[in-house]
Amino acid sequence: MSELDKNRIPQHIAIIMDGNGRWAQHRNESRVFGHMNGVKSVRSTVEAAVKYGVRYLTLYAFSTENWSRPDDEVNALMDLLVQTILNESNDLIKQGVELRTIGDISGLPENCQKSLSDARLNSPEEIKLTLTLALNYSSKWEITEAIKSIVNEGKTSDQITPELIDKHLDSSFMPAPELMIRTSGESRLSNFMLWQLAYAEFHFTSVLWPDFREEHFVEAIIEYQQRDRRFGGISIK
Repeated sequence: MSELDKNRIPQHIAIIMDGNGRWAQHRNESRVFGHMNGVKSVRSTVEAAVKYGVRYLTLYAFSTENWSRPDDEVNALMDLLVQTILNESNDLIKQGVELRTIGDISGLPENCQKSLSDARLNSPEEIKLTLTLALNYSSKWEITEAIKSIVNEGKTSDQITPELIDKHLDSSFMPAPELMIRTSGESRLSNFMLWQLAYAEFHFTSVLWPDFREEHFVEAIIEYQQRDRRFGGISIK
């Protein structure tokens, strides 16, 4: 394997965390067991992002489509989210990690909203990494809401530009991802950051999310560094 070039670390990495259910089924356990073990991978990935100087890490934690899952799984996911935030908040602050969210947070249970709000109020003095959780998130929802906001401002069609849309997206506080990682062998975006990933490099791995660790994170970055990135025909190494 090639060596990691620490001078060419992507500023923003987005991850679709997939495979918790299959990981659990392979062990004859419930899907919830897989989600619980997926928290270890989140912790490992955040630590790796801080270690290698990634500035923004966005994790697809709960999509709007996930509400169609069985009630017991959804309820367990919400409880796990609250408990994880409570357990990890102090450690995140010590590491210099700021917590942000994108998605329709108002659609989450009140206890989840409160935990997220409390966690966002406790930002570290020196921010090394902005960790963004995509919760109750749908890219089509995000783009639709941005367009509604622009229309409500009374903008005319000739005033609408990609830059204006960028400013109205939930993710307007961070740059577009340069690298998107999806685990579990699936090769699709699943309604995740469709606008922002227009020029991102994609890394698909067969590793199930609960098994994802620092070495897999580094492997994805090394592959990214080997790509000949192109922007409208312009090649950028």
